[in-house]
Amino acid sequence: MKIADVLARERLTLTEFARRAGVSVAAMSRYASGQQIPRPDAMRRLAEASNGLVGPSDFYAPAGQGHDHPDPAMAARHFLDSHPEVRHIDLVIADTNGVCRGKRASRAEAVEVIDHGLKLVGSLFGLDIHGENVEETGLGMETGDRDQIAVPVDGRILPMPWVGPDAAQMLLTLLSEEGEPFFADPRQVLSGIVGQFREIGLNPVVACELEFYLIDRSRTELGGPQPVASPFSGRRDWSTQVLSLDEMDAHRQVLADITAAMEAQGVPVTGALSEYAPGQFEINTHHVADAATACDHAILFKRTVRSVARRHGIDATFMAKPYGGISGSGLHVHVSLADDKGRNAFAPGQPQADERLRHAVGGLMRAMAESMAVFAPNANSFRRFQLGSYAPVAPTWGFENRTVSLRVPGGDARARRVEHRVCGADANPYLAVAAILGAMHCGLTERLDPGPPIEGNAYDLVAPSLPRHWSNALDAYDDGTVLPRYFGERYHQHYGRLRRAEFERYQAEVNPLDHAWYLDRL
Repeated sequence: MKIADVLARERLTLTEFARRAGVSVAAMSRYASGQQIPRPDAMRRLAEASNGLVGPSDFYAPAGQGHDHPDPAMAARHFLDSHPEVRHIDLVIADTNGVCRGKRASRAEAVEVIDHGLKLVGSLFGLDIHGENVEETGLGMETGDRDQIAVPVDGRILPMPWVGPDAAQMLLTLLSEEGEPFFADPRQVLSGIVGQFREIGLNPVVACELEFYLIDRSRTELGGPQPVASPFSGRRDWSTQVLSLDEMDAHRQVLADITAAMEAQGVPVTGALSEYAPGQFEINTHHVADAATACDHAILFKRTVRSVARRHGIDATFMAKPYGGISGSGLHVHVSLADDKGRNAFAPGQPQADERLRHAVGGLMRAMAESMAVFAPNANSFRRFQLGSYAPVAPTWGFENRTVSLRVPGGDARARRVEHRVCGADANPYLAVAAILGAMHCGLTERLDPGPPIEGNAYDLVAPSLPRHWSNALDAYDDGTVLPRYFGERYHQHYGRLRRAEFERYQAEVNPLDHAWYLDRL
């Protein structure tokens, strides 16, 4: 509800409402007239002062509403015309590790990118986690470190509330110099697989669940993370308090600001919940009928969480296993398939719904081992896979069973879907979803049988068989038969070389634990 409407409804003057919200009359005047967008802390006070009547949607036009043009250039120009306060735009593209890279552009530069694209080195997708070129990929000096063309994914310019009203951002994807999808861009890999679904009359509907930790900026003596001290007690709580409302209350402001910032960007999210470890939370994005957009939302979410946390003087991490002995952070991917009329092809009552579901699950099980190098992309990823830890160690499936890799949730039959529970929160969302969808397409087209669903504790009933070490996962990836068909041979080799080189570099380093265990004893 607009501020003017609240004033009329509550019979308040602007001055009275400003006093109630704890902001200056001048600032409230700018908010009410649309001349300034409130920062997150002011937004929160406005919401509290109006009993929730005023929210982010009253100041931002969410993506897909109010400026949804078929032409990306028109959408971007509409936003800039409607937001003269925006002075710079972050041009964002996620690399192979899911790390956001790009350029900060002025309004004029952003318009040039919208109209003509941005020259950007293709070796962006040959970087390791340190941002260094991996020459084994062939994208660096071997090509002369050539530029490709980065273009907006859909033309939507999105606000960055954690910075202020003068800042915005726009997601990019990479094309080759000839204007074709650049083979090494994970978003383009995913889009190609979605196209194969459309050829069989189906469209993936996807949602991403991401877990993360809020951690203190100060580290332990060994450089490790530690929970944020409670603002109530001043103490660090190392206990596990799943679904703890006290934990939610302790971090209410940062979680509320994350949710508000996501809503301002037009990304629908659900409520937050505390997970299985101190300072661990989950906020889910809603499902959308565009797999690439679902992954865009995941990238925006990760950037938002880290940025908002910094504004609150703390850090956030999507590292798969930041602490030994307590829960890791996962990326759970929910997938259903819509037919050409938009109906859920897995829903009971639809033609061949049960067969489609089983075949899709069969494909996911066949490709799971070779996909582990995508689902768990680095050394730390594999510390998450421990027996009984809700991180699957075998390809299993079942109905309403969280001990399996592939869970078919209960509830509304019209929303029947597969929840893929293997990926770590550190996985690149585009690549993780690409591997999942490729496997499902394989299962559907080859009519693969997954066997009977698991009833009971899958950890007790099925022996571990998935690769649980980085080197084994890379071997399984190299020997895979499903992913090369869907990633394409060229990209499949590119990703394998990148990860293999990073593995070799990691192995060459001496771990501090080696010194602690062996230096003075051998």
